[in-house]
Amino acid sequence: MEKELSKNKEAFLALLGESADIKKKTMQLGLKRDIGCFIAYVEVTGGSFLFENSVVGKLLNRFLCMSKREIMESLSKNALGISDMTTFDTVEEAADAMFTGDVILFVDGFDKALKIPDKGYPAMMVQEPASEKVIRGSREGFVDSIKVNTALIRKRLRTPKLKVKEARVGTRSNTNVDLVYMEDLVYPSLLEEVERRIGKYEIDGVLDSGVIEQLSEEKWYSPFPQFQTTQRPDRAAMAVLEGRIVVLVDNSPTGLILPADYNSFIKTSDDYYNRWEIASFGRLIRYIASFFAMTIPGLYLAVTNFHTQILPTTLLLSFAAAREGVPFPAVVEVLLMEIAFELLREAGVRLPGAMGNTIGIVGGLIIGQAAVEANIVSPIVVIVVAFTALCSFAIPNEEFATAFRLLKFGFIALCAWLGFYGFLYGLLLLLVHLSHLKSFGIPYLMPFVGADLNGYEDERDSLIRQPLFWMRRRPVYAKRNQRIRLRRKDADVFKK
Repeated sequence: MEKELSKNKEAFLALLGESADIKKKTMQLGLKRDIGCFIAYVEVTGGSFLFENSVVGKLLNRFLCMSKREIMESLSKNALGISDMTTFDTVEEAADAMFTGDVILFVDGFDKALKIPDKGYPAMMVQEPASEKVIRGSREGFVDSIKVNTALIRKRLRTPKLKVKEARVGTRSNTNVDLVYMEDLVYPSLLEEVERRIGKYEIDGVLDSGVIEQLSEEKWYSPFPQFQTTQRPDRAAMAVLEGRIVVLVDNSPTGLILPADYNSFIKTSDDYYNRWEIASFGRLIRYIASFFAMTIPGLYLAVTNFHTQILPTTLLLSFAAAREGVPFPAVVEVLLMEIAFELLREAGVRLPGAMGNTIGIVGGLIIGQAAVEANIVSPIVVIVVAFTALCSFAIPNEEFATAFRLLKFGFIALCAWLGFYGFLYGLLLLLVHLSHLKSFGIPYLMPFVGADLNGYEDERDSLIRQPLFWMRRRPVYAKRNQRIRLRRKDADVFKK
């Protein structure tokens, strides 16, 4: 970087080339208007520089009333105390900083470029997340700005032990990726492994956290996610307190939590805000729902096609009467209705607002009723498919629920082919796969396997969430010497 403004400006413009959305201004500063300056910023990220309604505007107005010597001293020492003002030695660094949404200032006689924060890129406001609904707890959700998201976690964990490590990923997008963790709780080896996996690939652009998730998964072929996703800052803060790492990606309102296991996907934030009885009851329902979401259609086919003897005679006759006049075999009925419901679910997601909600409810009723009246399917199949859909909706994490929606078709095929033996074979394959699945070294079936790694303490927060005062130890994710998180204390915290 040179002291001459003309050379710095020429090098900067040569690097940027012609682009309509990059605004460039030249001004004269100082009492005698004898100091030239050059300003560059991406359109809409800078305010009005002629009035004192922006950081850059206030700075330039001050410089208009200062001598050349005072301006140089102010720039070199940041005497005006501008927060987050950074200097750069090369035009390449200055250009990268401009594309983050800041204003770049070159001043004649000063051999560095200045990054000054101003309006920044447009961003959505903090609001309640559309997914992960809770009855009790915070209504704040992550937004598209990574700085806001890290601040929302910091707001809940006000300790210097909370660390944020930042990196740039994507050769063309230069997307900020943050690792948020508790310094004294996280295993250094886990942090190093996460950094290694994120830096393992070179990619043009990272536009969402889903890209990081797919490139960092150990077993890419598994339908089960190995990262837990969340849009809730309080859920992310809970994970950090457990010794886990939260990965935040700029321009994405979804954070990634790792390591993850089967049990963590079943939990919700308000499991810890409600009393243990209601939290345990809700969690048991979700575990049962996760099982039935993939097995009910297959079990129906196995029983009605192969093992009718296990049904009461009255119920069997009722099934037979309901199927009277249906031209298709049972497996075709189930597949037709399952595909129809999946189409309705996809259409409800893609259609805007109230229209999407309407087509999901009304479409299901109309298609189900019309199919029964036309003798294409039997009423019992509609009930089975609808109950299966309800079970999948009860699973808190959408990506986790998707795994069961896919496995459901595998169980339909096995049960239609081998009956109950196919059902057992499918369960065996599933358990073998889950027993081999790990998320950053943690068994996926934790704490149902490997519970002894933490003295069986993690079982207190599994199928049954025990009373909060019994859950005194952190999960297995945290360092061994930092497992205690709750102690009895006899002190008046409000005493001055």
